[in-house]
Amino acid sequence: MSQREVRRGGSEPFADDGQDGLLHRAFLRATGLTAEEVRRRPVIGIATSASDLNPCNAGTASLVARVKDGVRAAGGLPLAFPTISISEPFTRPTSLYLRNLLSMDVEEMIGSSPIDGVVLIGGCDKTIPAQLMGAVSAGKPAVLLTAGPRNPTAFAGQDEFTIDDVWPLCEARRAGEVSDEEWAELERCAVGDVGTCNVMGTAITMASVAEVLGFSLPGSSLLPATGLLRQELAHQTGVEAVAATRGGRIPDLLVTPRSLENAFRVICALGGSTNAVIHLEAIAGRAGIELGHDRYAAWSATTPYVADVRPSGRFGLAALQAAGGVPAVINRIRDLLDLDAISGSGAAWIKYLDSHEFASHPAIAGSVPIAPRGGVVMLRGNLAPRGAVLKTAGIHDERLRRHRGRAVVFEGLADLNARIDSPDLPVDENSVLVLRGLGVLGAPGMPEVGHIPVPARLRQAGVRDMLRVSDARMSGTSTGTVVLHVAPEAAAGGPLGLVRDGDEIALDVQAGTIDLVVSEEELSSRGQLEPPAGPSRGYGWLHHRHVLQADQGCDFDFLRPAVPPAGARGDAR
Repeated sequence: MSQREVRRGGSEPFADDGQDGLLHRAFLRATGLTAEEVRRRPVIGIATSASDLNPCNAGTASLVARVKDGVRAAGGLPLAFPTISISEPFTRPTSLYLRNLLSMDVEEMIGSSPIDGVVLIGGCDKTIPAQLMGAVSAGKPAVLLTAGPRNPTAFAGQDEFTIDDVWPLCEARRAGEVSDEEWAELERCAVGDVGTCNVMGTAITMASVAEVLGFSLPGSSLLPATGLLRQELAHQTGVEAVAATRGGRIPDLLVTPRSLENAFRVICALGGSTNAVIHLEAIAGRAGIELGHDRYAAWSATTPYVADVRPSGRFGLAALQAAGGVPAVINRIRDLLDLDAISGSGAAWIKYLDSHEFASHPAIAGSVPIAPRGGVVMLRGNLAPRGAVLKTAGIHDERLRRHRGRAVVFEGLADLNARIDSPDLPVDENSVLVLRGLGVLGAPGMPEVGHIPVPARLRQAGVRDMLRVSDARMSGTSTGTVVLHVAPEAAAGGPLGLVRDGDEIALDVQAGTIDLVVSEEELSSRGQLEPPAGPSRGYGWLHHRHVLQADQGCDFDFLRPAVPPAGARGDAR
C-alpha cells in the first residue's frame, strides 16, 4: 500500500504527514485508538504464542493486556500480533522440527511490521529459543516474558506432585504396578493448570537462559504462571520494553561470547535440561558466534552444580524462588561469570547483584556444592566424534559414571516399542541400550524419546537406571544415565549407525568420553545406515536440505550469518 517506501524499518510510517501516515493511523483508528494514541512512540509489538493447541502457553493470553498497560504507562503504543505456537506434547513428529519455522515467523513479523521494539511472550520448550533466535536475527530491541511454571498438584498422598513424578509411574504401569483406577486418577491431576512444566525442565531452563542473557527481568523465571506476581511482571515487562527500545538495547548487545558463557555455566549450576545445549548453540549461531564442544566441556568441568531442585534434586521451583531464584544462583557462582553483562533491567548484572541480598537457603548449596562440576557434561569419543551430552545431575546409579557394557540396539521407535519388554530380549543390568535413527534428520527433528525405558523384566528385578545412548533428545523433566544428541547422528553417517548387538560401549564421565570398543578395521568393514530420502516439497524438504546437526544447534544453515574473525566480538574464555 505504501507509495513512498518499501524498506523495512520501525514506526516511521505512523509519523508520516502524507498518504502513508494517514493510512497507517486511519487503520489503527478503526480499532478504537485515539488520534493521540496512534501517534505515540515507540511502537512496541507483542508477539504472542497463545494457542488452544498449546496448554503450556494458554495462560499467556491474559498477560498481553497487562503488557499493553505497561507499554502505555511508559508512553509507548502496544500492538499485539500472533505467531505459530509449538506444543511439546502435541506436535508431531517433534517440537524441535518446527522450532526454526517459529523463529522465521518471529523474525519476519518483527522485521516486516512498523514496530520499534518487541515483547516476546511464550513458555513451552521450543518457544523461548525460537523467539530469541528470531529476535536476534531481526535486530530490533526485544524483551521476553515467559509463561511461568504451573503449580504442583496432589496425587496418591503426595502434595507436591510435579511432571517428573509422571515418568516413573508410566514405567510402573508398563510393569503392571499401577491399577486402572490409579491410571485414571493420574490423568486427572498430572497437569493441574496452565503453565510450563513445574521442574527444572527445558522450559524453565530456557527461561533462566533468557534471564541470564538479559532478555527477561531479573528474578522472573520461576514466578508461577497464574497469580498476581506474574500479572505484575507483565506490566513491568511492558515498561521495560519501552526503556529498552528507547535505549537501543538490541539483541547484539545481549548475545555475546561472555554472556553465552554465563548462560551455559548457569545451566550447569542449575542441573538444567540437556536440550538447552542445542538451543544455546542455535541462539549463538544467529549472532554469528560458534561456541562448540570444547568450550562447553571446559565450562562444565569448572562450574559447580549447586541448585538442589527437581527433577534431579530435592526441592521444587517455589523453594528455589524463595532462595532468590536465578539471580541467587548467578550470585553463588559469580566468580566464574562476567558480571559486566547486561541484565534485563538494563543495568550490568554486578550492579543488580550488589544491590540485593541473598540469604542462605537449602535449595542452593553453600560453600560445598552438590557436585564439583556441572550437572550437564559434554562427552566425545569414537562413538560421538562431534560430541554428545549427559545430564549427570540425573544419574541414579553412581556406578554408571564409569561403565562398560554390551550394546542392545534398537532401530527406531517402532523397534524399541516392539521389543523393549520382550522376555526374550538379551539384556541384563550391565547392558547398554542404544536407540538410533532418531536424530534431526532421521526422525526427523530429534524427538524426545532418548529416555529409553528400563526393560520391564529388569525393572521388576529392582533395576532403576541403565546406560542408554541415542541420537535423539529427552525431556528436561527426565533423569537417568542417558547419553543424548550423539553427533553425527546415525542417519547422517555417524558411528552410532555402525553399532551392532553385543558390541562393547564404554562411558567415562570424569574423562568426558563415550567410545565404541571395536577396532577401526572391523568398523570399516560394516556398512552405513541408509539416510532417509526426505520429503519432496514444502517445509519438510527445506528442513531435510538445510538443518544442521546437534552440535551446531539444529538451526538451518542459511539462517546463520558468517562467523566473524576471531576476536571481532571478543573471545569467550
